[in-house]
Amino acid sequence: MGPIHSFEDIIDLVRRRAILIGLIVLLGCLASVYFALSRPHVYTSYQVLQLARPKVADELARSTVQGTSARRLQLVEQQLMTRGSIFELIEKLGLYSNLPLTPNEKVNLFRRSVGIDVVAAARTGYSDDGAISVLTVSAEMSSPELAQAVAREISQRIIELSVDSRILQARETLKFFAERERVLRTELAALEDRIVDFRNTHDVSLPGSVESRRAEIDAINQTLLEIDRETIAIERQAEREIRTARDATAQRLRQDYDDELAILTEQRSLLENRRHDLMASIETTPEIERELNVLTRERDDVQRQLDMVMARQSEAEVGFGLESEQQAERLTVIEPAGLPDYPTGGSRKKVAAMGGVASLGLALLIAFLLDLRRPVIRSAVQMERETGLEPVISIPHLETEPRQRGWFWRRTS
Repeated sequence: MGPIHSFEDIIDLVRRRAILIGLIVLLGCLASVYFALSRPHVYTSYQVLQLARPKVADELARSTVQGTSARRLQLVEQQLMTRGSIFELIEKLGLYSNLPLTPNEKVNLFRRSVGIDVVAAARTGYSDDGAISVLTVSAEMSSPELAQAVAREISQRIIELSVDSRILQARETLKFFAERERVLRTELAALEDRIVDFRNTHDVSLPGSVESRRAEIDAINQTLLEIDRETIAIERQAEREIRTARDATAQRLRQDYDDELAILTEQRSLLENRRHDLMASIETTPEIERELNVLTRERDDVQRQLDMVMARQSEAEVGFGLESEQQAERLTVIEPAGLPDYPTGGSRKKVAAMGGVASLGLALLIAFLLDLRRPVIRSAVQMERETGLEPVISIPHLETEPRQRGWFWRRTS
């Protein structure tokens, strides 16, 4: 049997429980006003950054900084939100100095108070290239000046970290290619020295040394043939002259011809030794040429690597120049952070009004539960509705016992 079945029942409930309802509403309104007044104001300031395109076209001068802008900005945000960086910002701007918070609580509060939102650039086709168009930095603080200062400081640090990271990557790229060039030049000089020493050791200073040695062997063979012919001619002439000459003359002629033949014999021996050395060197030349070709190929490979590294180094120098002069992709401020005019979130009046409405609802709920705890028939209408019997007369409630309970208890019972 429920106590509420009509609007008249609600009016009767409110009339009977007016003091209780009023007391609860009063206490609730006082608590709501206290909570609204104790609630600090929060101001939010925004600063908008734009990712500007390079001043020089990529086809003419390309930067050596690789990777998407979204990934680079994510790395910058991670560096900015580290504990050390946040502590430095808190000390520089004097944040949370009047709050009894531990360092970890200050860091967590700062991270909740600062937001970095990015807007992706328009896609070209169906693929997402990770390009960023706009970056918005927001800061929520207890005063407009602090919110503006934090938003500007965060934006400035994002720009500085972005520039420093790009310059660092370009510098490291240039340093790598410069070091690689130095190593390759040292290796190339060592190989050239080895080739020169090898040529000097094996007498292959000229590319056509084998052909020249074969031509020299042919010339030696011709000279040996001429020496043989001259030796035969001298021997025959000596026989003729000695045969017709007197003994003393024949002996002198024999001595002269023997001296000439000895000279020819020495020349022949010298030429044969030379021919033997040349033929021995020709027999070992293929192995020497093979080793020389190996050294030459190594030198050519190193030279090709050096040419490629020098070309890449030139590109790295151009990229480093673009980053140092800020001619490449960069962040610019298109909307500076301003002083917020009003606090964000619900106002104090709105919070107090919502608290008053909630107190009224709570008071009505408590009054309803008290009537539900004692479901008695309080009027002729309820009697007829609940039992189906129409009462002839209605006798009002009369107090017959002495008043031992207070007025609050009677009104709420």
